Amino acid sequence: MAYALLGSFVSVDDIARTPSDSKQTGVIKLANSIQDEGYDVLCLPLTTDRWKKRWTETCISSLGEDESSGDRDREQRLADEKRAEDWRSHPAFKLDEVTMTRLDEAQGVVVVASEWLELDAADDWVRHDAAIALQQELAYAAYLGIQSVIIPRPRNREHVASYARIVNACLKSVPYVNLSIRLPIYDPSKLDEGIPASPFVLGRSPRMSSSMPGTPQLMVSEETRLAVPPRGGGGPERELNTTWEMWDLIRTMCDYNTRLSLGKYIYSLDLALALPSTIGVLNRWSAEPVRHIFLPASTFIANAKGYPVLSKITQSFLRASMTASHQPTIILSGTKDGVHERGGGAAYVQYVRHLERTSPVVRATETEGTVEHFAQGYQDYLQAPLQPLMDNLQSATYETFERDPVKYHQYEEVSRGTILLLRTICVAGAGRGPLVARALNALQRAKKDAKIIAVEKNPNAFVTLQRRQSAEWGDKVTLVYGDMRALDVPEPADILVSELLGSFGDNELSPECLDGAQRFLKPDGISIPSSYTAHLAPLSSAKLYNEARSGASAAGSPAGLETPYVVMLQAVNILSGDGSGVSGACGSRIQECWSFDHPRRDALLDERGLPLSNSHNVRSAKLKFHIPHAGVMHGLAGYFEAVLYGTIGLSIHPERKDHVSKDMLSWFPLFFPFREPLYLPSNSELHVSIWRLTNTKQVWYEWHAEAFLAVQAMAPPGQWQGPSRSSTLGLLSPSPSAFDMPVPASPLIDAVDMPPFGSPSEAPATPVRESSIFRARAEPLTMIKIGQTNLHNPGGRSSWIGL
Repeated sequence: MAYALLGSFVSVDDIARTPSDSKQTGVIKLANSIQDEGYDVLCLPLTTDRWKKRWTETCISSLGEDESSGDRDREQRLADEKRAEDWRSHPAFKLDEVTMTRLDEAQGVVVVASEWLELDAADDWVRHDAAIALQQELAYAAYLGIQSVIIPRPRNREHVASYARIVNACLKSVPYVNLSIRLPIYDPSKLDEGIPASPFVLGRSPRMSSSMPGTPQLMVSEETRLAVPPRGGGGPERELNTTWEMWDLIRTMCDYNTRLSLGKYIYSLDLALALPSTIGVLNRWSAEPVRHIFLPASTFIANAKGYPVLSKITQSFLRASMTASHQPTIILSGTKDGVHERGGGAAYVQYVRHLERTSPVVRATETEGTVEHFAQGYQDYLQAPLQPLMDNLQSATYETFERDPVKYHQYEEVSRGTILLLRTICVAGAGRGPLVARALNALQRAKKDAKIIAVEKNPNAFVTLQRRQSAEWGDKVTLVYGDMRALDVPEPADILVSELLGSFGDNELSPECLDGAQRFLKPDGISIPSSYTAHLAPLSSAKLYNEARSGASAAGSPAGLETPYVVMLQAVNILSGDGSGVSGACGSRIQECWSFDHPRRDALLDERGLPLSNSHNVRSAKLKFHIPHAGVMHGLAGYFEAVLYGTIGLSIHPERKDHVSKDMLSWFPLFFPFREPLYLPSNSELHVSIWRLTNTKQVWYEWHAEAFLAVQAMAPPGQWQGPSRSSTLGLLSPSPSAFDMPVPASPLIDAVDMPPFGSPSEAPATPVRESSIFRARAEPLTMIKIGQTNLHNPGGRSSWIGL
């Protein structure tokens, strides 16, 4: 199985140097050639320089010329305008302006739209004509049956909203083409620093009326290229944040369209030197739809023998991107330019394939017995949790559970550890009998005897139990059919064993079931499991959000976004970090919500030994998370840990599972989606509230979140001088001395630094370094709310577990 495709980029010059013959065109010859070299995909420009030249001559007039200059007569000017309007009305290519004309040429290729098109240019008409040109290119790509087109990157943060609007319009105009935005790792505005001439030098002729269409004044440079980001100057993390934030704005304005993805550009030797020392700030891209990764030969460094290799941080980034759910296309370029002394073009292909083979995720997926191997095909696939009391499980479901050797090994070890206590064992919810078989194994190994009572309510599974009793167990096991909350067993048990846990611990009603079954225990009896805890962490995943949202759209209700799902998490990023945060009140990266202990000794019981109500199983939690890096929260990841007995347990907690029950297969995490994504800036705090609620018929969860940012407290009231009245307008205006405090740099990525209310607008703010924003003055910090979500699933309106 391939975890990444390998693409080779060829230029227009490469195509021109490969002549066509009577059987094959140059493009087809190149496609065959790169396949022989070990590549999977050919990537090439869609258009030639002739298209750029005609578009420039049609849409762009020379700088500095206007009607008063006398350099162009009126007739020529009108002819130019008419030619431009004719193209805008009926955009079309000429034969020599495109690189492909046949269906067989376009089969399986990835094309790059004209990179010189500025969809976020400062000039309105440049953007207008660039949008028409891009739609013309996409329409032609769709005509040839091309499925993936890489579109020009955004360059201007000031007009990225216009860029996003154009992309959204393109998605609607070409409904069967996938668009990939070619974004660099760093802030695009930093990348363009040092370019001798910007791609577009904008300006409008003074003769033009701003209210009428006309030809924009603009100059196109000979080539658009990426410059190496300067060292220092704001720091790499800020530039990484800016790039990601631009992407987040674009995909949000495009309504999370599933045909919109990313093409990450890893472009220079200095990238590794400028990246953070850890990959943590890059982890957010693992939760994004990165479909293409551009890897020029100049990105590689030479090892001691002169062969091309990548820096450690770039290796980690690529390996993390090679997953079964992502399967990006890694596009190499410049491999035949002799950048490195040894290895030739084949060395780059071999090295990337080596990274794929040695990726920890790939190795785990291909190793039998691991969760990753077991979960193939289920990565990021939403599954509704079970209704264990309302529904009877199918035999195939039991079969899946029973394939987990780790879980049943743990149960058998518990049975061995408690063997001296064993006289009567009650297995509550025996299913098809795996716990019964493990208990018998433990007894046999210890050369002990004990009675085993197996209780099961599923009439179909009870048939399997009867067959196994007849063929394997004999009178060692007593079968009891019925609901454990209503029946009686032949005699009290020393140990009550169950496997009723869900992904969140209690989400399959283990507390309610064991409330009914603890009647079977002797006063000093023990329960296995003896306790379990639920844990939460905020996560980002555009894929999971889109999957849940598509379910809500299909149902015509918010139910799809108010339902917890069982899911094997892969294309996700946990947003929280360890540490107490700016306020000092935050907990760990993954936090405990609540716990349940069994048997419960303090419940009020009726004459049958059953609780009078289910109110003792209501729970709530308020959790505070530190968010170190900016991100968008799409939901919460739920995990559990259980103590079976003593030091033996079960866990799917990401940071402890390998120490407690490594490679356990039975449970995937739980995903609580949010109806609307919540943006969280760097160094913000997230407060999550979650409730487990119940009535006489159902149990359900409700959840809610708020985002806060720490800022310096305002100056003491004594410093407030009050507003003064403007002598000219008769309006209130701020007093020049209203506040005596510096204006800190905004912690928001895109915020314009504004003076505090009441300070003079003309007074420049004292610059404060971002890293010391909260240390600039001694005023205390205060938390300001910057966002919140709705209350999800109130009253269990969308999802619940039936009692």
